[in-house]
Amino acid sequence: MVALSEVFGSGAMTNSIPDLAEADCYLVAGSNTAEQHPIVYRRIVEGVEDGADLIVLDPRRTLVAELADLHLRVRPRSDLVVFLYMARVILEEGLHDEEFIEERTTGFEAFAEYVRGAVSEEDVRRIAGVDPEDVREAAVRYAEADRGCIIYCMGLTQHDIACRTLRALCALALLTGNVGRPGTGVNPLRGQNNVQGACDVGALATHFPGYRRVGPEAAEELARLWGFEVPEEPGLRLPEAFDSDEIAAMYIFGENPAVSEPNSRHAVRKLRNLEFLVVQDLYLTETAELADLVLPAAGWAERTGTFTATDRRVQLSEKVVDPPGEARPDWWILEAVARRLGLKGFGHRSPREVFEEIRRVVPQYRGITYDRLRRRPGGIHWPCPEEDHPGTPILHTEEFATEDGRARFPRPEDVEYREPERGVDEEYPLILTTGRVYAHYHTRTITGRSRLLDNEVPESFVEIHPKDAERYGVSDGEEVIIETPYGRWRCRARVTDRVREGVIFTPFHFGENALTPPDIIDPEAGIPEYKHVPARIKPSSRGGSGS
Repeated sequence: MVALSEVFGSGAMTNSIPDLAEADCYLVAGSNTAEQHPIVYRRIVEGVEDGADLIVLDPRRTLVAELADLHLRVRPRSDLVVFLYMARVILEEGLHDEEFIEERTTGFEAFAEYVRGAVSEEDVRRIAGVDPEDVREAAVRYAEADRGCIIYCMGLTQHDIACRTLRALCALALLTGNVGRPGTGVNPLRGQNNVQGACDVGALATHFPGYRRVGPEAAEELARLWGFEVPEEPGLRLPEAFDSDEIAAMYIFGENPAVSEPNSRHAVRKLRNLEFLVVQDLYLTETAELADLVLPAAGWAERTGTFTATDRRVQLSEKVVDPPGEARPDWWILEAVARRLGLKGFGHRSPREVFEEIRRVVPQYRGITYDRLRRRPGGIHWPCPEEDHPGTPILHTEEFATEDGRARFPRPEDVEYREPERGVDEEYPLILTTGRVYAHYHTRTITGRSRLLDNEVPESFVEIHPKDAERYGVSDGEEVIIETPYGRWRCRARVTDRVREGVIFTPFHFGENALTPPDIIDPEAGIPEYKHVPARIKPSSRGGSGS
């Protein structure tokens, strides 16, 4: 969100999901789209069947990579180098859209001068591990398309150079004029349902509702709206909160950080040492088992409320059954706790009243109402400023959401490649990257309780290339131990060429984040490094303690 906001003035997906089928070329980076966003994948398939090119950047041969015309099997964390080289090629070949750049952007000259000399063919080979000619082909295909569409996910964002990488990716869209039209844009796919909605209403350490950056001016505006004093300083981002000695209590709902946080053992120690921990959830998760107080929450079918999809589509979900036992909707629990704490600004009696509060405070939602959503079950895309406004499926059609209406090419210092804080070496010669599998959802809070889904993937595993398996004495199906500078993990080996040589892949659903660093994060966005971890592997028969 940080990088997109800088470049476009908005950190949201630029186009709607149905609109993606209209692209002539897809550039998909860091996204296992088929398994994790199947509805979006279906739109890509439609476009490919209609003749669109598909370019995929991923160290693994995923299903979407198998569909691709060009699969760049980049090393994890090296996408920035590829994007900068693509920008260089686009400029060298004269494929940039001079009219769009002149009329709708700023900062082009400095960016163009930088990329012409920033990344060489040798850099592409050495850092990204791919053929520069393949990257050149990708650049030309994307730039020559009438409608080029960029899609990305956490394979790009969960790095310590995520913001730099995404700025360079956005610059490709600006160079080619691929923003503000059907089948184009820069389209992040959110990792969970309603992540977009949570950010919209202010569930961020650095932004108030409606993406007002935390500071005196925004605090004063919200204080007038709410009628009570609002803090002027940003809060702590999640990794910072788990590192802070000043945090004595936590209230956690809809999250399972005992499994999902980087270096999860570090997170568990923090949770155990809190003076007071409240967990609000549907199930007794690993985090809830550590809590002093557990508040039972209602599931999605047991409550009424809105969800905002990854493409800014706001939809109303109506309650269909009553919650069991003492379970209550999240909004009801939070209201009850707030009243007992004597906090101002609460007292809503229904989810509709909560949504009216959102409309009042979030300008992008102002024209959306429950009545309109009931008449339009397909939803309304924000921004929707007035009740007679149809919504905005495509952003930036005429101007960007910046102060002057122009997009901003990144400054050279904001896209410069930086070597990893800790790279591979003789002690840890492999790169561990983590991700998700089709059968499970995040920490398996729900899917792990489904016999059908759990039988699909019942245990942790690691993918390893056949050459690496031979090199380290690993056989397919045997139990192995993965070790990183941060932890160790026991799981089953899958020897496969679906992962590139020198890289091993494991899902994070079973607790594998015990292997990831707690202190390597993107300094601007606060996102942990989950995708590039120095590692080694050995058969468990060689000894060593368990995970």
